[in-house]
Amino acid sequence: MSRFITRFLPRFLQGPEGMLILMAFAMAISLQGWFALLNNFVVERANFTGKEIGFLQSIREIPGFLSFAAVLLLPFIREQNLAFLSLFLLGIGTALTGYFPTELGLYLTTLLMSTGFHYYETMNQSLTLQMIEKKRAPIHLATQLKAASIGTFFIFIVIIAFFNDSAFVRIQENLGIAEPLTGLNLGYVPIYVFAGAVTAVIAVFCKIYYPFYEAAEVQTKSLFLRRRYWLYYALTFMGGARRQIFMVFAGFLMVEKFGYDATAITLLFMVNLIANIWIAPYIGRFIVKMGERRALILEYVGLICVFGSYAVVEDASFAAFLYIVDHLFFAFSMAIKTYFQKIADPKDIASTAGVSFTINHIAAVGIPAAFGYLYLEDEGLVFLLGAGMAVISLILALLVPRDPEAGNETVLTRPGPGAVQPAE
Repeated sequence: MSRFITRFLPRFLQGPEGMLILMAFAMAISLQGWFALLNNFVVERANFTGKEIGFLQSIREIPGFLSFAAVLLLPFIREQNLAFLSLFLLGIGTALTGYFPTELGLYLTTLLMSTGFHYYETMNQSLTLQMIEKKRAPIHLATQLKAASIGTFFIFIVIIAFFNDSAFVRIQENLGIAEPLTGLNLGYVPIYVFAGAVTAVIAVFCKIYYPFYEAAEVQTKSLFLRRRYWLYYALTFMGGARRQIFMVFAGFLMVEKFGYDATAITLLFMVNLIANIWIAPYIGRFIVKMGERRALILEYVGLICVFGSYAVVEDASFAAFLYIVDHLFFAFSMAIKTYFQKIADPKDIASTAGVSFTINHIAAVGIPAAFGYLYLEDEGLVFLLGAGMAVISLILALLVPRDPEAGNETVLTRPGPGAVQPAE
């Protein structure tokens, strides 16, 4: 069976790199399908108000905040199997969503879906940094991003074609489709089932087809914080804060200030996907050639300009341009992962992946609520504070060495000749 599949499976999907790429594609189908329909579904089928949707989004973030617990499962299950299981749970949680249009039902399916997603992401980062050579890691991470973008684009096309919502009909019209597909109204349940089933089937396929790939180092199966990783922790925390500014407030600005409807926002997101598909590989090559330090400096200088422009923008077209550029800068964040790969003790990767996801989600707990009050008073102030965060990130990026490695984690701790690698 395995030999038969290998004959027909493209070469780029074979081996550990192919496994990781295929899982990235599968993850995006469920996650983005879930997000794309969520707001309409909870309002139309479950009669959610702002209170319930806010609580649901808080529940969605809980597994991310508890990602460190993934390492506690490693004595009982291999990382690769935990990744497959987590991807399967993501698919099942998504597939079940449409069947439970109640407050409690949506909270439970969201918790299941989010647990699968966050534990998959934790294991994916760990497996990637262990299995992929340091010189190839940026290019491979860019390929994963491209695969996820293709998966997202695929499920969006399915929704546009088979979900007869007025907003999606307008998307088809804006895409130049002379006769929009209005007779293929499958509704929420079949699309949620389709998205989840594709992900779950790919997870099962990966478990059956791909052999166990042995990592070079046995992973530490306990939780810890190492002093010499402090810069990685700081960059990860600031990256989580930056993510909230984009996800919560940039999109809201487009709607609240410039009147972009669901159609326009979806089209913008599809432009972002297409741009990622083509540009992500070039960003990966840029990181390989120029190094993590320069990539991060470029990202944060760009974000200072983007966030500063958000604060004063008055033109809807320029705001859309900022939104697209802002999204593209996310690809540069892979440099934080490859920086850690270069400085880390190989046996620390799995545990630190879990801890880093928790650190990344700390900002998700406080920033949306706190900055939401500020947004009511002065929307520009929120983005000026975002620019300030980018300045802090830039300062941290300047501490990344040109050639990071164990014992040379920051420009402040550059070792002299014959220096001994510290344990902590």
